[in-house]
Amino acid sequence: MATTSPPPPHAYFADLYTFDWSKLSLREPLISVASVAFFLIGGVLIGHPSAGLIAGGGAMTVGFGVNQRIGDSRLWPMIGATLVMCVSTFVGMIAGHNGYALLFTATLWGLNYGLLTSLAPGISWVGQQAAVTLFVCSAFPANPHDALLRSLLTLLGGAVQILVTSVFLHLLPELQTDLLGLPKATQESIAYLYRAAPHPQPPPDPMQFPTFRGIRARYHLWHHRLPHLRGIPTFTYAVRLALTVLAAAETYRRLGMQSGYWVPMTALLVQKPAFAETFNRALMRIAGTLAGAGLATFALAHMHPQPLYLAIGATFFATVGFCTVNVNYGIFSVFLTTYIVFLLSLNQLPGPVIAHRRAACTIAGGLIALAFHVDSLRRQKSALPTG
Repeated sequence: MATTSPPPPHAYFADLYTFDWSKLSLREPLISVASVAFFLIGGVLIGHPSAGLIAGGGAMTVGFGVNQRIGDSRLWPMIGATLVMCVSTFVGMIAGHNGYALLFTATLWGLNYGLLTSLAPGISWVGQQAAVTLFVCSAFPANPHDALLRSLLTLLGGAVQILVTSVFLHLLPELQTDLLGLPKATQESIAYLYRAAPHPQPPPDPMQFPTFRGIRARYHLWHHRLPHLRGIPTFTYAVRLALTVLAAAETYRRLGMQSGYWVPMTALLVQKPAFAETFNRALMRIAGTLAGAGLATFALAHMHPQPLYLAIGATFFATVGFCTVNVNYGIFSVFLTTYIVFLLSLNQLPGPVIAHRRAACTIAGGLIALAFHVDSLRRQKSALPTG
């Protein structure tokens, strides 16, 4: 029986030096960055840079959704991301990064993202943003009032981004239709996952029972349902991803530092079904982060760290990040890191310290993701021809 040989060593590095400049564009990045600039620079000018930072961060993330699709819609991914980021912001801040609540929520969000990868890329991208937002906001534990305020600022940033994008891309007539159709699209996605996992008999309807029996019926529904999740194509990957995120979140929790959220975030973003994919993503993420940290440190050392200059610098690197997101993951990571260092410097955090911590946490997250592919390496080794 023929065996599949592992890819040659140089193949692991191919994505590092492959640049698809045909995907470089200016129109959509300039549209997306307009909302980011509005919040970052506007927040400084009105004397509320922290609020501008939060709303601008939401606008930045949602702006990447213009490259996604759910069905024929370019707006559904952006709308979905805005809503899940609002929820994840609240949950992440309530969970915090010092308790076991982080481990539970991080694992659940990671599992959810892994399962959603069996659906359209636009849907899984929304799940990814939910998990990333949870990790970021866990670094800022707060009471429900402050968590709700930050959630609303994130919602505002995403909403403005959607509106600006709809106007300049002439999608405004579709916006109302997409908003009204979002519940149906969500139902269909859930139904797809349910159908993908076969079950021998229809589960009982909890609504047919009184309260006590309803609770017991719900338990039996999930009791019969969970074993059949294995029928979902990405179930194995989802479990591996959840375990990866759990290990990374525990590392983050034990580090006890605010910047530690880069550990589970990196682990989530680079973990892919195949080892070669994970290796490539981890390598590019680490290399890009190190380069971006160096660039940000150099830039901050040669400029006046005034809030207005920091906001303009963050806007510039956000623009370049939007432009290069589809060109090469490594170069995108360079500009994304520099943008985030400038962004967090607006919150009066020392830029060089942010850059160095991010680099260290990114390396840790990448190594954790690779460690969960030990089984893949063992299978590849056993598949090599002998003699």
